Amino acid sequence: MASSTNSEGELTPDSACTVWVHVALDVPLQGEFVYRSSVPVQPGQRVIVPFGNRRKVVGMAVALFDEPGIAPEQVKEIEQVLDDLPPMPADWLRMAAFAAGYYQRPLGEVMLPVLPASLRKISAYQGERSAGGPVARIDKRKARATPVVPPLAAPRLNVEQQAAVDYLAGLSAFQPVLLHGVTGSGKTEVYLGAMQAVLEQGLQVLLLVPEINLTPQLEQVLRARLASLQAGHELAVLHSRLAEGERLRAWLQAQRGQASVLLGTRLSIFTPMPKLGLIIIDEEHDASYKQQEGLRYSARDLAVWRARDRDIPVLLGSATPSLESWLHVQRANYHKLSLTQRATTVTLPEVQLVDTRRLRLQQGFSPQMLEAIEQRLASGQQSLVFLNRRGYAPVLSCHSCGWLSRCTRCTAYMVMHRQGGPRNELQCHHCGHRSRVPRACPDCGDQDLQPMGRGTQRVEEYLAERFPQARIARIDADSTRRKGSAEALFAQVHAGEVDILVGTQMVAKGHDFAKLGLVGVLNADAMLFAHDFRAPERLFAQLMQVAGRAGRHTQGGAVMIQTDYPEQPVYQALRRHDYDGFADYALHEREEIGLPPYAYQALLTAEARQLAHALDYLQQARDWLASQPELAQAYEAVMLYDPVPLRIVRVANVERAQLLVESVSRPVLQAFLAAWMPVLAQLGTACRVRWQLEVDPQQI
Repeated sequence: MASSTNSEGELTPDSACTVWVHVALDVPLQGEFVYRSSVPVQPGQRVIVPFGNRRKVVGMAVALFDEPGIAPEQVKEIEQVLDDLPPMPADWLRMAAFAAGYYQRPLGEVMLPVLPASLRKISAYQGERSAGGPVARIDKRKARATPVVPPLAAPRLNVEQQAAVDYLAGLSAFQPVLLHGVTGSGKTEVYLGAMQAVLEQGLQVLLLVPEINLTPQLEQVLRARLASLQAGHELAVLHSRLAEGERLRAWLQAQRGQASVLLGTRLSIFTPMPKLGLIIIDEEHDASYKQQEGLRYSARDLAVWRARDRDIPVLLGSATPSLESWLHVQRANYHKLSLTQRATTVTLPEVQLVDTRRLRLQQGFSPQMLEAIEQRLASGQQSLVFLNRRGYAPVLSCHSCGWLSRCTRCTAYMVMHRQGGPRNELQCHHCGHRSRVPRACPDCGDQDLQPMGRGTQRVEEYLAERFPQARIARIDADSTRRKGSAEALFAQVHAGEVDILVGTQMVAKGHDFAKLGLVGVLNADAMLFAHDFRAPERLFAQLMQVAGRAGRHTQGGAVMIQTDYPEQPVYQALRRHDYDGFADYALHEREEIGLPPYAYQALLTAEARQLAHALDYLQQARDWLASQPELAQAYEAVMLYDPVPLRIVRVANVERAQLLVESVSRPVLQAFLAAWMPVLAQLGTACRVRWQLEVDPQQI
C-alpha cells in the first residue's frame, strides 16, 4: 500500500510503513536517487544511504513519493534517518534548488558541501564514540569563552550617514540598496545603524565580507557595539579557517536563532537563519564572492535572491560598486544611497601619477616614491608599498643561454621565493610544484643566475637596505600561512609598531590604519592590458581601494602610482577620485561591444592529457546545436564562440581549453544550458575529458 503525505510533505499518521524518498547526494550525476524508508522522514532531513556496491554516504531527503517510478525491488533502503537536527527549513531548500538550477549543478552538490563537514561525514555517526552525533558532542562540550569586549556607543553620524540609516530603518520588505561611499566615508557605521533597527525587532542580520582577514577587525567592532545595546545579542563568525568544531558551533547558533548577527565569508550565504531580517554585503564588488571550485556560485547574487525570497532588505556597500550593481541603479532596480565625504574631517588623499617612462628606477622605485617614504618616516607616519605579486622574483634567468625557470608541469614560470638563509626555492603558483634553486644553469652550467622582476619579498629586502632604521613588515599569502599570523601582523600595524608595510591585495581594502599617510603602488600596469575584459574594472577598484587606506585620520594623505601610461582613463579617473565617470565610461564601452552586464555568459572548460582532445570535445559540444535544426531556431539568441586554449594552457600536466557561450537573454541562455547539459555529460564520457560549466564566469 502506498504512503500519503500532507501539504507540508510530512507522513500522515495513517500512512503505510514504507515511503519512497528522493535523496540528494553529493555526486556529479544528474537525476534523482530514490530510496525507501520504513521510518518517518521529512524533506530537509539528512539520511545515511548505500550508494554503489559497498559505499555509504550522507544524503538529504528532498521529496516524498506515493510511487517509486521504478521497480520497488530495485529501490534500496535508507539505513538511518539522522534526527540530531530539525529538517532544513523550506526557504533553505528553495535557495538550494534555485542555486542548483541556475548554476546547472546536481542538487546534492549544492546541499551537502555547504553544511559543516561533521554533519556530512559517515564517521561522525558510526561507532560508540559517535553516539548522539557531532551536534550532541558540541552541545556537551564547554564553549570557548568569548573575551569580554567593553561596550562601544555609536558615534554621532554625519548628515549623509544618518539619512542612509533612516532610509534603511524604514524598509520592511524586499528592497536592494546600493550604499556607494568613498573610502573612509563610514559605511560600517551605516551597517551598524541599520543592524540596530533590525535587532530591535527581534530579527537576525547576515553580514558578508569577501575575505577572512577582514573579519577580526570587524568582529571586534561588532562585539563592542552589540555589548552597548540593552538586549543581549550574540555574534557568530563563520569562515574556512575555523576548526571543525568552531564552525559547527557558530553554524548551530545561527541555525537555532541564538546568534543575532552572523559575520561570515561567501559560504555563510547558505547558513539557515530562522529570523533573518537583513542581509549586508560589504565590498559587494569583490571577486572573492564568486566561488571558483565545485559549485561556482556568486554569494552576492544569491544574497539578493535570498532577500527577495524572504521579502527582506538587502544592502550592498562599496566605494567601487560592480558595474552590474551600477547598472541596476541606473535601471531603478536598486535604490542608491551616497556617502560623498569622509566620516572624519580629513579630505581624500591626493593621487599622483608618476610617469616612469624616462625615469631610472632603483629596484622598481622611482626617486619620487623613495623621497616620499623618507619624508613620512621623518614625520612619524606609516607608508604602504602595494605590489600584487608575492615571492622574491617572478622568474629566474640565465643571461648566458636564455634559460628561464619554467615549470615542468605548467605553461608558467616558477617564482623564486626566499625561505631565509641559503634555503631558496622555486614555486609554481598554479600547480604548487616546488624545487630548490639550482646552483648553476641546468642548460649551460653558468652559475650567475639572476632574478628578473620583483615580488613582495624582494621589495621588502630592498627597503630594509634603503631604510635600515625603519621597521618593515610584509603581509601576503606567504607571511600569513600560520593560523593567527595575519591578525598578529595587522595588530602590529594598528599599534604603530610598523613604519613601512609591504603588501598585496590582502591590505587593499577594509582596514583602517590610523597613522598611514602614504600609499605607493608598484607595477600597476601589469593588469592594464590583460586579456580579460574585466581587467580595467578590477584595476580601478583595486587601486581606489588601496588608495583609500591613506590619510584616513590625518590630513595630507598621498597616493603615488608608478605607470608608463598615465594618460589611460583608469588612471585619470583615479586621480580625480571619479568612480561615477569611470563607471559611465566603462558601461558605455561594454554596451557598444555587447559584453556583460548587457549580455549573459557561460564558460565551458575542458581538461585532457592532450590539448587536441580537449579542443575536440569543445568542438563537438559546439556543433551539437547546429545539428539540431529545431533547437537552433529556438536558441538563435545564443552565441557559441570557437574553442580556444586557456592563456595558461597546461597546469599540473593537464591541458585546458574553453568555449564561451553568450546571449542577450538570460532566460534563453538558461534554457539552452539545461538542454545542453546531458549532451555535455555524454560527450565527456565518450571523449574521456573532464569538463566544467560555469554560469556568469568572472575570469575568461
